Amino acid sequence: MTSETGGMLRPVLWLVLILSAAANATASAAGASAIASVGFGVITLGCAAALVVHHYRGRDRIVK
Repeated sequence: MTSETGGMLRPVLWLVLILSAAANATASAAGASAIASVGFGVITLGCAAALVVHHYRGRDRIVK
């Protein structure tokens, strides 16, 4: 299921992205502290950025 270039990193990043986005939405809707919501948001953005970087680095390996 996973390629040699991807390993387990991509599925783990997707899992953390989904969980942190759900936690962010839940914290926002429940009226939790802003620190919790911002924390989950930062994790979500970090995972999204890591997925983009991973995609483009993997694409360069395939082309070359």
